Amino acid sequence: MTDDELIWRVAGGSGDGIDSTSQNFAKALMRSGLDVFTHRHYPSRIRGGHTYVEIRARDENVTSRGDGYNFLLALGDSFARNPSEHAVYGDEEVKPLSENLDDLREGGVIVYDEGLLDVEDVPNFEERAEENNWHVYPLDLRSLAKEHGREVMRNTAGVGATAALVDMDLDHIEDLMSDAMGGEILEQNLEVLHDAYEQVNEMDQSHDLTVPTGEHDEEQVLVSGSHGIAYAAIDAGCRFISGYPMTPWTDVFTIMTNLLPDMGGISEQVEDEIAAAALAVGASHSGVKSMSGSSGGGFALMSEPLGLAEMTETPLVLLEAMRAGPSTGMPTKPEQADLEHILYTSQGDSHRVAFGPSDPKECYEQTRTAFELAYDYQIPSIVVYDQKLSGEYRNVDASFFDRDPKPDLGSTLTEEEIAEAAHDETGKFERYQHDVEDGVSPRSIPGQSGGRYLASGNEHWPTGHIAEDPDNRVAQVERRLQKLDAIRDDLDECDQQVVYGDEDADFGLIAWGSQQGTVEEAVARMNDNGNDVKALGVSDLSPFPVEGVREFIESVDEAIVVEMSSTKQFRGLIQKELGNVDGKLSSLLKYNGNPFEPAEIVEAVELEQDGGGEPTAQTTLEPAAGD
Repeated sequence: MTDDELIWRVAGGSGDGIDSTSQNFAKALMRSGLDVFTHRHYPSRIRGGHTYVEIRARDENVTSRGDGYNFLLALGDSFARNPSEHAVYGDEEVKPLSENLDDLREGGVIVYDEGLLDVEDVPNFEERAEENNWHVYPLDLRSLAKEHGREVMRNTAGVGATAALVDMDLDHIEDLMSDAMGGEILEQNLEVLHDAYEQVNEMDQSHDLTVPTGEHDEEQVLVSGSHGIAYAAIDAGCRFISGYPMTPWTDVFTIMTNLLPDMGGISEQVEDEIAAAALAVGASHSGVKSMSGSSGGGFALMSEPLGLAEMTETPLVLLEAMRAGPSTGMPTKPEQADLEHILYTSQGDSHRVAFGPSDPKECYEQTRTAFELAYDYQIPSIVVYDQKLSGEYRNVDASFFDRDPKPDLGSTLTEEEIAEAAHDETGKFERYQHDVEDGVSPRSIPGQSGGRYLASGNEHWPTGHIAEDPDNRVAQVERRLQKLDAIRDDLDECDQQVVYGDEDADFGLIAWGSQQGTVEEAVARMNDNGNDVKALGVSDLSPFPVEGVREFIESVDEAIVVEMSSTKQFRGLIQKELGNVDGKLSSLLKYNGNPFEPAEIVEAVELEQDGGGEPTAQTTLEPAAGD
C-alpha cells in the first residue's frame, strides 16, 4: 500500500504519556516540512483507560482528520484497572490494540508492544489481519526500554520503530528530545530510540507505506484552538482571567495562567464559576481587560453575572468550551449542543455577541474581535468552541501571530472629556445617557475625577440610580438594542463567514464551529469527483448574518446543515433568524462523542441527492421540514 499521507495513531493508557509523545512526533513531522492535524481521544478519568491520538501528515494543507488511519502503534495500558474481560470496562490492558482495529485501513501497519499485549487476547486478530492485509510487527518495547533506562521510555521505542518503518530520519525527533530533556535521561532515551530504529531496520518488512515529503516556505508553529484564543486575549490587552477548572475549558485557562504573570497580569482560580464570572466583571469595571470561561454546567453558573454585565454595560469576554451533555455527560468528548445555551442564557431580553470559530486562526481572529466589540460597545461577548477544537493541533505560519497589540479600553472617557460630559445636580456623571450614537454611552473608570456614578443590576436613570419609570425603561432598553444593529454593520465590513467549493453549485452544506474543516475537505473531494457542491461556514452566531446566509440558501436548490447535536440547534437558529427558507434545509447530525469524518459527509450528500436513505455510520440524516 502506498498512501499520499501518513495517519499515525498511537494508543495506550491514559497517564502513559500518549499525549506528549504524540505532540513531539507531530512537531517532528511538521519540522520535516509536512502539514499536520491531530485528533485526541481520551476517557473521562484521571488516569488509566484507553486513549489514543491520531496525527494526519501530508504535503498539503490538512483541515480535518482523515477517514480511518493507516499506522497503529499500540503500547498497552500500564494503568489498566482490571485485566478481566468481564470487568465493567472490559479488559483495558489490551484495548490499545483491540479497540483500534475497526478504523485501520486495508493494508495498514500495526506495531504492538508484545511486552504488554498478546494478540491471543484479541478475538480473531490473525484472521482480521490476513483479511485486511495488515502488516503486523510485534516488538517487545517494554524490555527494550528497560534495557537502556526505564519502562516509561517504551513510548520512545515506539517512535523509533515507527520512524524506521516509514523511512523517516531521526534528526528532528532527536532535536525535540534534546529541547525537552538533558543529562542521563536524554542519553537513555536516545539509546532507546536508536536501538528500536536499528532493530526494526534489521527486520523483514512487507509494507510499502512511507512518510510523505514536503517543504514549508516559512517557520511553522504547532497550535490548538486554545492557543489561538489565549494568544488573541493577550494581544487584545487582557490582563485578568478568573476561572474554575473544567474540561475542556481548562486548556485556555492553563495557557493564560502560564503567560499572564510575565506580562503583569493576574490569573485567579476561584471557588466556582459564579465567582469567576463576577470577578471578571469587577476587574473589567475597574479598568482591566478581563476574561473568564467554563464548559457546560460551569457556564450555566455564569448566567447571573452575564446578565449583570449587560445591565451595567460592563465589557466582558466569556468562553464556552462545549462537551457532550447534558449534566456531566461525556466531558472529554466533543459536541455542539450548547449553542442555544450560550445564545439564550441569562435573564429577560438579554443580548450578547457570540462567535463560533472553526480553527486556531479563526480562534485568534474572532477572540480579538470579541474583545474589540465588548469594549467598544460595552456588551458581553462569548466565544464558543468545543473539545475537538480545544485540543486538536495544526501547524500555522509563525508569522500569523505577529500582530500589533490593542490594549485600549474602548469607549471610555479621559478626565478632560468627563469634565465636559453631562452630570446631574449632585455631580454624578451621567453614565447611561439616552440619546447616544449606536447606543453606546461612554464610561468612566473608577478613580477618574468627575466620573462618579452608580452601577446596578436594576434598571436605572442615566446616573445609575434605580428607576422603574416606564419612559426611562423604554429609552434604556431601546438604546441597548441599538448596539446590535451597529455591531452587525461592523461585522459585515469584515465578513467572517466563509464560502468554499463551486460557486455555481446548486447543492450546499452549512456548518459552524469545528466541523467546518471536515466539511471543506468533503466539498473538495466531491468537486474533484465531478459532484458540484459548495459550503458556507458561519462564525457570527449573534448578531446573526441574516443576509449572507439567506443569499447562500437562495443560491442552491437544497442544503444540508451539518452539526454535532441531536436537536438540530444550528438549523433551528437559521430558521428562527431567516423565517421561510422554502423547505430547503435538511440536517446531518452526529452525537456519538466522535467528530465527523469527511466520508460521512460525502455519503450524506450522495444519499440526499439520490432521494434519501440511511447512512452507514453513526450519523442521522433528518429530512427537510416546514419552516
